[in-house]
Amino acid sequence: MYKLVRSLLFQLEPETAHALTLQLVRMGAVQPVRSLLQRMYAAPARPVQAFGLTFKNPVGLAAGYDKDGLAVRGLSALGFGHIEVGTVTLRPQPGTPRPRVFRLVEDQAVINRMGFPGRGADVVVRRLSSLRRPPSVVIGLNLGKNKDTPLEEASRDYLSLLRMFTALVDYLTINISSPNTVGLRRLQGRELLEQLLGAIATEREQIQLGRGGYCPVLVKLAPDLTNEELGDAIGVILDQGMDGIIATNTTLAREGLQSTLRAQTGGLSGNPLRARSEEMLQKIVRRVNGQVPVISVGGIMTPEDAKRRLEMGAALVQVYTGLVYHGPGLVREIVKSLGPAA
Repeated sequence: MYKLVRSLLFQLEPETAHALTLQLVRMGAVQPVRSLLQRMYAAPARPVQAFGLTFKNPVGLAAGYDKDGLAVRGLSALGFGHIEVGTVTLRPQPGTPRPRVFRLVEDQAVINRMGFPGRGADVVVRRLSSLRRPPSVVIGLNLGKNKDTPLEEASRDYLSLLRMFTALVDYLTINISSPNTVGLRRLQGRELLEQLLGAIATEREQIQLGRGGYCPVLVKLAPDLTNEELGDAIGVILDQGMDGIIATNTTLAREGLQSTLRAQTGGLSGNPLRARSEEMLQKIVRRVNGQVPVISVGGIMTPEDAKRRLEMGAALVQVYTGLVYHGPGLVREIVKSLGPAA
């Protein structure tokens, strides 16, 4: 069925198709649509413990699909064990000019240079505050800095977002690895990362002392880090007591692409990211040595891809571009391929 839907969607400009599907999924918040989606896409239970949370299965939706938290209840009916909303910035911003999303069909890939468009934190706070939380689905939130926030003041954005959302979601992700906000990836360097995560650790402790509750904080890394850069970033993440790592964001690499759109600027996701993301996962799992869980994302297009990431040591996986090419049934197929819970 999805092949027919995809053929229709692929006739639309990618961002238009995305907006349409998001609105359709949003209808899953109401009955009887919700019940229908749950029957179509229900995944078997395969619980996972990570970050002090219980996930009903190890497959999540990566950040970027639902930037403003429009369709959380509908998405929760598609079998996901967790949903990561965002990226959310403190203030509204339009992102980069369109067109800014490109399908590389020959490569089963997508290039995007969205630049964190969104309606801003206040809107998302209102949505999450009034959300009827879907049972048994973990909700995460991906946080980014505004484009016009100077790099040396980035911590102000992240700390404000931390205060606003700690009590509203199950975990938070610090996004310092998108290639589409100028300078953002510099925050992965040791000195700037120590300053940022140190400030976050201190603020989180103050929130706890104020009885605000504990919210796990994860850090999302780029796939393009050198071994030295990766080692520095992991060292800071562990030293500052962060709860986990998401590996990886999109890549700036373009090796081996067939599509005529390969020269478009932005972050590349999908099938061509598979090998690079797996290599990074392997390095990260070895370096953290079980001290924090790792979520693997990037190039997960099939159940076999997801199963391999989990076997390599990932606690959880996330999908996005795989859904574009293979549809929401991918979630159920991944969980089924893992077999019954131990």
